Amino acid sequence: MRPPEPGHRQRLSKRGIIVVSICGTAFFLVFLRLFEVMLLNHHTYQRLASEQYTKVREIVVNRGKIFDRRGRVLALNTDAVSVYYRPGLESPPQEALEKLSNLLGLPERRLREKFDSRRRFLWLARKIDADRSKEFERIPLKGLGLLRDTRRVYPKGKIGAHLLGFVDIDNRGLEGVERVYDDLLSREAPKVTLRTDALGNLLYSGVETETEGNGIVLTIDEAVQVIVESELDRAVKKWSPRAASVVVMDPYTGEVLALANRPTFDPNSPGRYRASYRRNRAVTDLYEPGSTFKIVMAAAALETGTATLATRLDCSEGYVDVAGKRIWDTRKHGVLTLKEVIQKSSNVGAVKIAMKIGPEVFYRYVKAFGFGEKTGIDLVGESTGVVKPLSAFSGTTLAAMAIGYEVMVTPIQVLRAYSAVANGGYLVRPHLLKAIVTPEGHILYPKEYPKERIISSRTAYMLKEALKAVVTEEGTGHHATIEGNTVAGKTGTTRMVDPATGRYSKDHYVSSFVGFVPADRPAMAVVVVFWDPKGAYYGGEVAAPVFRTIASRILSYMMVPREDLSPGHILVSDRQRYQERTPRNEVN
Repeated sequence: MRPPEPGHRQRLSKRGIIVVSICGTAFFLVFLRLFEVMLLNHHTYQRLASEQYTKVREIVVNRGKIFDRRGRVLALNTDAVSVYYRPGLESPPQEALEKLSNLLGLPERRLREKFDSRRRFLWLARKIDADRSKEFERIPLKGLGLLRDTRRVYPKGKIGAHLLGFVDIDNRGLEGVERVYDDLLSREAPKVTLRTDALGNLLYSGVETETEGNGIVLTIDEAVQVIVESELDRAVKKWSPRAASVVVMDPYTGEVLALANRPTFDPNSPGRYRASYRRNRAVTDLYEPGSTFKIVMAAAALETGTATLATRLDCSEGYVDVAGKRIWDTRKHGVLTLKEVIQKSSNVGAVKIAMKIGPEVFYRYVKAFGFGEKTGIDLVGESTGVVKPLSAFSGTTLAAMAIGYEVMVTPIQVLRAYSAVANGGYLVRPHLLKAIVTPEGHILYPKEYPKERIISSRTAYMLKEALKAVVTEEGTGHHATIEGNTVAGKTGTTRMVDPATGRYSKDHYVSSFVGFVPADRPAMAVVVVFWDPKGAYYGGEVAAPVFRTIASRILSYMMVPREDLSPGHILVSDRQRYQERTPRNEVN
């Protein structure tokens, strides 16, 4: 064999050098890449890898439930489905249009108009029953999809509509406690990190991806609310008023036990009702309170020593002249004590006492009882009322306000004022929130609302005695009498202003009654207001009987012992049950 030629050996050496150089360069580049990945940019690539195999999702937060004070559900969520469509390049087939038209109850023409629009996303139906989803899944239409959803439901229907309120299509609170406590009920959606496989499918990790917002417990008692609504319906049927309101409250704590208005609505379908039906008149609508406002005059007189319950006033003429205007009583009463002025609702006596008190002192007590300002109740749209400043008083303002004119109030303001008499002299804050229930089951209680003493306990006691006299055979509120228990209260009757003339009408009135029972240890305070009743208009005739039927039924439900029974006639078990069921004695 011949040895290789010198030129051939050179070619082999060059090839080797090239191969070695290429391999060396490749290994060097790989080394540099590894150096960059493992040392220089280690944290960046670690983050990218984590993002590839994990997904961060917001936990779905369903709106929290609403309960009454005894744990009965007033608002909850049910499963629903929303149907959407993403328009494509092709027109939907006729078969799909026909099926959608039947399922949605929409004409094909309307559907075609929706599909022909240039929008990239269309809602076809929101929050339909979940059991209908399979019907949509069978429709041969590309771009049609279903989303799991929830619908807010009020299982009691119209019961408590004005205090509960309602939500919009996206479950955001619009009225009532649904709006006031929207942040609590819906709460911010927390986030959770979930692992995925190589295809991006979520792997089960044992982590819940759905939860509820906070639940809230209201001070409302569903049974009391039902009593109020049923009796109010009966009264509305009898008197055919333009509107009516009733509020029941614990006078010691300010806890609202029931609140109802007429006309009303169903919060499950609020859009079917006029806005006036959805208005919460108990806290928004103003009226001149009439004789129920005489409590301010009496309190100011007793507190300042201007008069006592035994102070005598000559009301024999049946009228009194003030600044050129004559104020009448319904009839001539003769000489009356201050207690009898309240009992018989004498305008003449009230004006004479007010003139002795003077405008500055009277105005101070008007404000002390909370008139002209919001009560702070946790409901939407509360009115402040209207109280003239002292600088705007005319020659007749003091006399008019003494008998409940030239001042505008809401039913809840009047109820709060009388609760101050019932509880011994403290102005409380009406409220609806009793507790918060977290998704974890913990119960949180709101801070206690401060009470403000506005009159002495002695004055409150004397006012209570005068109000007791109202609900007797000799008083204007005798139709509010409840067998077995003493009632303290006051009637009110005022003329409404005719919007056409701007003067007081001779045919349209506001009739009201406010009181508490049992008078010496009240389980409740109740206000009843009727705007423009037909057939009768005196508060003692229209509103007082409604107070009686509502209060007597609630007393029975609460197991309140009759005052006319001796201790031996009251079963120990009944005493205990009353103590347990009286709202102010419940665990806070």
